[in-house]
Amino acid sequence: MSHLSADVLAQAKDLVALYPEPRSALIPLCHLAQQQDGWLRPEAMTEIADLVGVTAAEVQGTATFYDMLHTEPVGNYVVSVCTNIACLLGGALELLDHAEAALGVRAGGTTPDGVFTLEESECLADCDRTPCVQVNHRYVGGQTAESFDQLVTDLRSGALSDTVPPHGTLIRVRRNVGLKADKETIASERAAMAEAQAKRSADAAKAADAADAADAPKAADAPKAAAPDTATVTGPPPSSASTSAPAPTPPPPTPPNKSGGPA
Repeated sequence: MSHLSADVLAQAKDLVALYPEPRSALIPLCHLAQQQDGWLRPEAMTEIADLVGVTAAEVQGTATFYDMLHTEPVGNYVVSVCTNIACLLGGALELLDHAEAALGVRAGGTTPDGVFTLEESECLADCDRTPCVQVNHRYVGGQTAESFDQLVTDLRSGALSDTVPPHGTLIRVRRNVGLKADKETIASERAAMAEAQAKRSADAAKAADAADAADAPKAADAPKAAAPDTATVTGPPPSSASTSAPAPTPPPPTPPNKSGGPA
């Protein structure tokens, strides 16, 4: 049984059909499932894996890499307070301290009623309005302690529902133009792409074969080093220590004395 609703599953299949490779639709499908549940449930990630032809572990690995995707429950409103350098100079740490006290949770926590999740974020790219705050990835301008309290009140009452939808909804307009294409057109374009890729591979193989054939005569004509008929073993040059000394000259014979005996 599908975890995704019938409508969400139909949208998911339409998204997959837009891409030459099904796995290219992985991140859009994660956002679609998060729109349904508010976060990415394990059973949703398993179903996404089946739709795009990867493992559930690959879906989870992708989801945990991106800040906009949550693999654990979060509140209906994810409030992000930027604490990068420009916002720090504008009082971001003081605002974050106030937000923690006002919501009764530390950064990274969710209120007991499940309405708010508070986050400390890196640069949110709204540096001309500091400290920068987003709610469900919608900019709400630079905030003070007083304006933050009013923001929380308006979110709780639903006064901002037209501009800030529940968490997980990135866009509330269903796409039916732009990337949408006829299935036969997509199939023919994919076939043409596969044919062009096969031709490139064949041309590369021919070029490699031609290069090998051109190098073969050069290798055959290269002069070979003549091998000596006999090997001569040459010893090391004699050292001064190994030079033979001349034989000593024998003394002259002793002449006999007049008595005929040795002197």
